[in-house]
Amino acid sequence: MKKILIFIDWFLPGYKAGGPISSNANLIEHLKDEFEFFVVTRDTDYCETTPYPGVVSNAWNTLPNGAKVYYISNSKLSFRNLIKSIKSIDYDVVYINGIYSLYFSLFPVLWFRHILRKKVVVAARGMLSDHTFSSKKEKKKLFYSLSRRLGLYKGITFHATNEEESKQIRKNVGFKGNIKVAPNLPPVIPKTAERTIKKIPGQLRLISIARISPEKNTLYALRILSNLNPQPQPSANSQQLTANSQQPTAINFDLYGTIYNQPYWQECLDMIGKLPSHITVNFCGPLEKDKIQTTLKQYHFLFMPTQGENYGHSIVESMLAGCPVIISDRTPWRHLNEIKDSTIESSNLESKGVGWDIPLEQPQHFVEIIDHCLHLDETEYAQMSLGTFHYAQLITHDDAVIKANSNLFI
Repeated sequence: MKKILIFIDWFLPGYKAGGPISSNANLIEHLKDEFEFFVVTRDTDYCETTPYPGVVSNAWNTLPNGAKVYYISNSKLSFRNLIKSIKSIDYDVVYINGIYSLYFSLFPVLWFRHILRKKVVVAARGMLSDHTFSSKKEKKKLFYSLSRRLGLYKGITFHATNEEESKQIRKNVGFKGNIKVAPNLPPVIPKTAERTIKKIPGQLRLISIARISPEKNTLYALRILSNLNPQPQPSANSQQLTANSQQPTAINFDLYGTIYNQPYWQECLDMIGKLPSHITVNFCGPLEKDKIQTTLKQYHFLFMPTQGENYGHSIVESMLAGCPVIISDRTPWRHLNEIKDSTIESSNLESKGVGWDIPLEQPQHFVEIIDHCLHLDETEYAQMSLGTFHYAQLITHDDAVIKANSNLFI
């Protein structure tokens, strides 16, 4: 059995760093019978200073999924101690997550590829995509200019999650080496379609599970809500309000995530203060991974008009919970058929009846869709929710995607 050594800044039981934690946890869960996994990571969650309870710092721990994890403390974090941590294990492939981390991205590339000559796979994790490359552009240009001159990525394999990311890696970094495309793997969850919320016309519960940042477009989402008619009328294809649903229109939008950008959050707060009285927005903080499914089942739709996603774990988690999505068209979910022999057809979400992926250039379309969702009744919503769940089961049990991830390490 091949042994895979993973370097990542934050890992389980952490959850505040978002997607990369889920990507690696899901990878291990799907491939644990094929590979043995070792993970080197910090002993604290993102933006935290207190070590995880129940783990032994600066030592190897075994998780329930069988992975061995070395949780290094901040006081011990050094190149020397990182090297020492892996001396007791044997490994065949080094899997590095991200680009910019000194200890968990840059150092491993230099040490394992250029000094030890090990097989190295680097997961870009969307950090080389156009929408992230545009931030701090001059610094990034300098970094990649130096990396090309020094041959930092010479001989490594890049992991891209879709063909578009692969193209952007080549364009933005000028990389001419090997790139393997493998979509991120979804979580492994029980095949149940239970939900805990009913749909009353005129009542709508929306959720976002994402960091509060310009990339996730939180402010854009709030502006969409601000443009909703204070006294919306039932859509033509919705049934007349029943006697027991004659109540004031109400929209609830709960934001789960970490605040990455305080000035941006202040802009969001200013917009929240201007929303009409029938729209309520709550900031609920980060959501622990093991609570995501039960939480999503308490909402009608995931509302996340993101500026771009490498994968979008909260999107697929939402579908698995039978919670349809209202997202932008800047995610991989519009074009799924990128792995050869995949059984998933490429199509937009509306045609599948599982939600909408709308261009950000069409804010009025977002307004119209949310107004439509507001007036759905239980029968209409139940059909959409069940269809979303079944669609999620299809995309999460694609053998071609599992095989593509396995091929990363071959």
